[in-house]
Amino acid sequence: MAHLTPPVITPALARTAAPSFRLRSTSLNSVRLRRVFDLFDRNGDGEITVPELHLALDRLGLGADPDELAAAVAAYVRPGRAGLGFDDFEAFHCALGNALFGDGSAVEPKAEEEEEEMREAFRVFDENGDGYISGGGAAGRARQAGAARG
Repeated sequence: MAHLTPPVITPALARTAAPSFRLRSTSLNSVRLRRVFDLFDRNGDGEITVPELHLALDRLGLGADPDELAAAVAAYVRPGRAGLGFDDFEAFHCALGNALFGDGSAVEPKAEEEEEEMREAFRVFDENGDGYISGGGAAGRARQAGAARG
């Protein structure tokens, strides 16, 4: 579905942009975006309404004005629907990314870069450097991540 109206980028929405908003790998981006969609869809009806999106952004500390958010989302809600389906959410996310960062395509990382990123992530959980991740190490890191978020 082609959307002619790009989202309105207001100061409140623009300040939420982060470098990780647009991932290098399109396949990872789609999987992660689906997880985000499922988390934001509080009632599990397959649609994210403006109140659900507002609540999610607020809980993430990225509060946006509900009226501005509704205006930005309106062009992506299909007629007869109460909110964004996954495809609509994906289109909105893409348009928002293009508006914030330009329309550069996601670039698949080189195999060496991807492997190094995986090694780096592994080292976070390999507390004693023995090449293994213990249940305690993973649980400890998860507790640290939770404590750091508040």
